[in-house]
Amino acid sequence: MTKVGRIAAGVGLLAALGVPGQAVADPEAPPAVTAPAMAAPQPTLDLVLDGASFTLRDAFAILDGRPVSARLAPDVQANLIQVRSGALKALETQRVYGWNQALGPLKDRPLTPEQAEQFQRNVLRSHAAGVGEPLPDDVVRLALVLKANQMARGKMGVRPEVPQRLLSMVNAGVVPRMPQIGSLGTGDLQPQAAAGLAALGENAPVRYQGIEGPASELLPKAGLVRDFTFQAGEALPIVSGSTVLAATLMHALHRATVLADQAEGAFALFMEATRAEQGSLDARTHKERHIPEEDAVAARLRTMVAGSGWMTEEGRKRLDPANYEPRIQDAVSVRAAPHIMAGLRHELADARRTLVREANSSTSNPLIFKREPGPGYEFVMGGNWDGSVMGHLADTLNAEITDIGVLSQELSGRLMSPRWSYGLPANLAGGTVGLNSGMVQVQTVAAALIPEMQTRATPAGTLSRPVKDGQEDHNTMAMASVRHLHENLDRLEIVLAVQYLMAAQGIDLIAPKMTGLPLGAGTRALHEEIRRYIAPLGDDRYLTPDLERAIWLVRNGQLRPPVPSA
Repeated sequence: MTKVGRIAAGVGLLAALGVPGQAVADPEAPPAVTAPAMAAPQPTLDLVLDGASFTLRDAFAILDGRPVSARLAPDVQANLIQVRSGALKALETQRVYGWNQALGPLKDRPLTPEQAEQFQRNVLRSHAAGVGEPLPDDVVRLALVLKANQMARGKMGVRPEVPQRLLSMVNAGVVPRMPQIGSLGTGDLQPQAAAGLAALGENAPVRYQGIEGPASELLPKAGLVRDFTFQAGEALPIVSGSTVLAATLMHALHRATVLADQAEGAFALFMEATRAEQGSLDARTHKERHIPEEDAVAARLRTMVAGSGWMTEEGRKRLDPANYEPRIQDAVSVRAAPHIMAGLRHELADARRTLVREANSSTSNPLIFKREPGPGYEFVMGGNWDGSVMGHLADTLNAEITDIGVLSQELSGRLMSPRWSYGLPANLAGGTVGLNSGMVQVQTVAAALIPEMQTRATPAGTLSRPVKDGQEDHNTMAMASVRHLHENLDRLEIVLAVQYLMAAQGIDLIAPKMTGLPLGAGTRALHEEIRRYIAPLGDDRYLTPDLERAIWLVRNGQLRPPVPSA
């Protein structure tokens, strides 16, 4: 069973969710979720990399498992050859970190030209010290494509053969095993060093066609030449920069966008179950706040509940006509939901802008530039590998994800209470209340995860510590930030599944009293999708399979509302 923290999409807290044909104790329960029929092969993603035009659409296609055929743009090779020649010429008069000088605390140690090739191999061997679960294959593929695209900009001084070697592994389906733990977000030292060793044809592990083994054995089986050599200055650009960080954050962005859509759908279903006031969605009030994402969330919610007869005065009267009094306004969690969800949307938009920029930038150190004015090239040493912006962005996204989890758990809690839900049966019990305890323990699953989310939302980007004899005295801790973000995305999938399961139950419990009143078109479609897999709860039954099916639906994006988001 996988554990919280594994960040592969579709793999998370409950490994049983992906197992078709899971046994169900109650014979009247619906069949367990089964794997879909074998899908048709996805078309190959044809990528031409020029260092300036890589898109998030490309990234998400790779993360979705599309096969890739990537190559450098026609004019890139000539430019890389020219820059490489200029870099080697500049070494005649300039001492350069990682080229003719050693690394880190040993930066003042000179290297002879005769030591250059062995130094490249040694750099990768010494830096490949990561441990822990490997990054998902599609994240690794994306990281290698990003690295090749950044090299294509012609500022790292590598031969064209270097990015082409990385792309040849991606194209052939060879995936280096990149451990998750070890990077401080100060470059991609450990994970990319593992990829670099694989590119050399050493015994670093790779995966190919479902088999894991040494690169020295599997590269030839994939039709690739086993041995490759990095020349002077070419190992450092492999490990320097933040491409693994960027790829991992792109994966989080992809997952978070799907969950943001489903959080809106879960809230719309909650509104139907509690016959909520629609005034909180009024376009006029949101327009007055001047937050575009808030306008958009409210508009999508209006579309989902459009035509609802439940969210009307007539709908609210149906449960107890004799004692009905008009509802003045709903609780804060209901009225402010569009504002809360807009915070996440705002950060997702910021992440999209940041990551497109990151994919098409030179993020190594040192960089090589043409002298202006003057002839030839010169090296400039700086900090372009730094991942601070992405790390703090991950921390902020994590805070927003956690707040959505808190909101979802609060809404689920409201559904448990007849007073807070305006008349739903206590505990959402389907049979005799008391004899049946209903969904009380389903709701506590969400409540149990909230403090875990809140703990993991502590911003790792504020926890720098010095390493390497003070040479790296400020570290972004960005990989910790992104790993925590993915862990909380795992948790949010479960919290939203609880809300969906409970909101659907609330709707079914009062449906007989709402005869003749329709749900909104969007909420009706969501309710029907849930009921394709999970029957309403009558008398108490074994509920773990129900919740596992709901988590599977969320994890696989099955409950994305039929309303387009940004």
